[in-house]
Amino acid sequence: MTTYDTVTAHPLRWRILAFLGVAQLMLILDVTIVAIALPHMEIDLGLSRAAVTWTVSAYTLAFGGLMLLGGRIADIVGAKRVVLAGLFVFTTASLVTGLAGSAETLIGGRIAQGVGAALLSPAALSLVVTLFAGDERNKALGVWSALGGGGAALGVLLGGLITSGPGWPWVFFINVPIGLAVIAALVILLPAGTPVGPRPRLDLLGALLVTGATAALIYALIRAGDHGWLTAATGWLVLIAVIGYTTFTVWQRTARSPLMDVRMLARRPVAGGAFLILMATALMVAAFFLGTFYFQHARGYGALHTGLLFLPVAVVTMVGAHLTGTFIGRLGARPLAVVALLIAAAGMAVPALTMQPIAVTAGIAFAAAGTGALFVVASATALGNVAPQESGVASGIISTFHEFGASVGVAVVSSVAAASFAGDQVSGYQDGFLVAAAAAAAGAVIAGLLTPGKPAHHG
Repeated sequence: MTTYDTVTAHPLRWRILAFLGVAQLMLILDVTIVAIALPHMEIDLGLSRAAVTWTVSAYTLAFGGLMLLGGRIADIVGAKRVVLAGLFVFTTASLVTGLAGSAETLIGGRIAQGVGAALLSPAALSLVVTLFAGDERNKALGVWSALGGGGAALGVLLGGLITSGPGWPWVFFINVPIGLAVIAALVILLPAGTPVGPRPRLDLLGALLVTGATAALIYALIRAGDHGWLTAATGWLVLIAVIGYTTFTVWQRTARSPLMDVRMLARRPVAGGAFLILMATALMVAAFFLGTFYFQHARGYGALHTGLLFLPVAVVTMVGAHLTGTFIGRLGARPLAVVALLIAAAGMAVPALTMQPIAVTAGIAFAAAGTGALFVVASATALGNVAPQESGVASGIISTFHEFGASVGVAVVSSVAAASFAGDQVSGYQDGFLVAAAAAAAGAVIAGLLTPGKPAHHG
């Protein structure tokens, strides 16, 4: 198990958090920043429609599918080693992707970026959990969540600036100097965290089963957005995922060194946190896709103009996350989760009623305050009371549901708003926002039942 002294807190923990946060921000930015640059990549590289889709999906599939494995490796060999390895892979893959001259190299680079991200993200989150304790942990998770939620919106602005400036390869090249600088800093700053006691073997069969099942489910969700929910291919993919998860569960109960204790998902804090992170990400991604497509397709705004409109969304997300990290220890997770989802529902309802640009911007920004808060509540709920040797896998679970949420958000929005994506009418966008508002309201009810109450104070 990886051990860190949380009684005598690490003196450089806030500085470490800053560098880990920058690394995580690169991973989050790489979804939305690339989405803005895609039209330019399509023209320069002569990409087919399938290649354009896979430029985004390949990263998401590798990132989400390998997350549990990345978290487990962090628990076995130490989070420091896995963070540095993941960051090196991601940085190298970013250089390759920026230099891509063909669809094959571009997609291969994106898969490699996803592998690096899957190693880095859960290992970095487990370090945040183990380096901080009590109220400081909640504040640290607030900073972490603010970067995650705000980073998606910032990616729109940066994507617009870079694409209209030096060009699309620089959305990848910019990761290289930043990645190398963060690696150099973390080599010095991070505590060794060498595993002690007997080192368990890595459950390769379990890793293969859960990775395959997760990739199949995420691909089913991505494909459903483009081709419909009731197609045979979508049904087969979901069936493969169900069989994969069922086999994984059975195997974990009999394996000598299981990838994870599957009973962890039955714990109310972990189950509640997983549900909340899925809702937060699905709502955030739905608002992002609906908003950016509306501004660029229906209103004809450029990438930079659209990015500037999302700047208040990024700011409000970060403020909501920071305030929640400050108050969650005092108020408890359940009321904050319910209020956050109701705020998100109210924000989504504004553009559902009127699609004027000011209403869309204001509604998405208001909803972002709720989703920003929800990220913190989810992380604090799921990771607040896990044992040190479980922090990597628990972080992997939360990160995996984060990717599920992103895929669900894109799939639902693509299906509901298909008419508007294909044409000039705005009715599909309104329908998309209405579905998001209803989902957030329903989520508030579920959160009230599923999220644990405030724990007893232990002095």
